[in-house]
Amino acid sequence: MSMRVAIGNDHAGLGLKGIIVERFTTPDRQFVDFGTNSPQPVDYPDIAAAVAGAVAGGEYDQGILICGTGIGMTITANKVPGIRAALCHDCFTATAAREHNDANILTLGERTLQPEAACSIVEAWFQAKFSGGRHSRRVDKIRELEQKYCSCLSEQK
Repeated sequence: MSMRVAIGNDHAGLGLKGIIVERFTTPDRQFVDFGTNSPQPVDYPDIAAAVAGAVAGGEYDQGILICGTGIGMTITANKVPGIRAALCHDCFTATAAREHNDANILTLGERTLQPEAACSIVEAWFQAKFSGGRHSRRVDKIRELEQKYCSCLSEQK
């Protein structure tokens, strides 16, 4: 079965998104583009929320989000229950995010990475798998916090 990857970007991540999709699309890995496809400014929270919602909902196996620094996309995506978005700046952080944190969205900054470095990070991300073991206990604690605070927020309304 093919891996489905939701990918999205704001105007500052447009160039890198194209490079990633072209380089990493295979018969076993398909990307679905959540935009934008224009250099005109857009609000990154809209794109991050769409990708994060689709990944959290199980429609996609993983996600990749790209903006100028990756920071805004990471903050926004991590507001969605079930998302563990990781801003990675090298192969080590990409591998650790997958192996230790079971991260399901990779975020990148087009203005902070050279294209070849970004592609190396994406490659490391796709090669790494969640290790389980002691890391499962820690990810479960993250899920518990999420449930606790999400239920608190809904009770306040």
